[in-house]
Amino acid sequence: MAGTNETFKEGGIVTKNDMRSVFWRSFPLQASFNYERMQNVGFCYSLLPVLKRLYPEKKEASEALKRHLSFFNTTPQLVTFITGACIAMEEENKKSGDQFDIESIAALKAALMGPIAGIGDSFFWGTFRIIAAGIGCGLAAQGSILGAILFLLIFNIPHYVARWYGLKLGYKSGVGFVEAAQASGMIEILTNCAKVMGLCVVGAMIASMVSFSTPLVLTMGEATVEIQGVFDQLLPSVLPLGLTFGTFALLKKGFKTTTIMFGMIAIGIVGAFFGIL
Repeated sequence: MAGTNETFKEGGIVTKNDMRSVFWRSFPLQASFNYERMQNVGFCYSLLPVLKRLYPEKKEASEALKRHLSFFNTTPQLVTFITGACIAMEEENKKSGDQFDIESIAALKAALMGPIAGIGDSFFWGTFRIIAAGIGCGLAAQGSILGAILFLLIFNIPHYVARWYGLKLGYKSGVGFVEAAQASGMIEILTNCAKVMGLCVVGAMIASMVSFSTPLVLTMGEATVEIQGVFDQLLPSVLPLGLTFGTFALLKKGFKTTTIMFGMIAIGIVGAFFGIL
């Protein structure tokens, strides 16, 4: 392909083809996940095209590989921001030789893992995933294949965009961008906005997808009162909301999901038998 051997930036060593390879190699980040160093193997694997370009000598290459097999863990969708920053530093190390502080690369990774994970978890696990699931499940429940398609698109379009532009931004700006964002409070604002959006979507999903009501009727003389009607007048969907909060409280106390599910089934059977549920 024409232009693949052009350098990614003027005066650089890393080529556009190298960066494309790094982008695609970043996807199996957790394929070799382990509980000792977590995503270290996947992170090192994604850097291989660049490390081969920068360090053709076996000794230098092995030292670079060892550097990037240290502990690493962050949100997979935004990992390329850190990857890009590491590429920029490795490139600078190659240019500077002995003048470069090699320990600063590990320090950079350690400094970026937390903030990037905080942003990524809030947006991708706490917002996009929930929005995608809410829309997808709603359509799937109606028997539409658009449910599955929209679920994948809503989550993965921002994912792919963030992964590619995160690589470019990390390479060009690196730690300076994160430091500026933290100093200005932008990271905290973005994280809080993502949390609020996620909570709004969760609230809508509770009202539309959690089915929990009671047919219980109270008789007082000749008058009858439908309990569900009273609940609907005071606060619609209050029973699904209470069920959700109750489930969340049990999970916080350490109850297993299977225990909670069997408990719900048992309560549902008993409640239906006595005409309460």
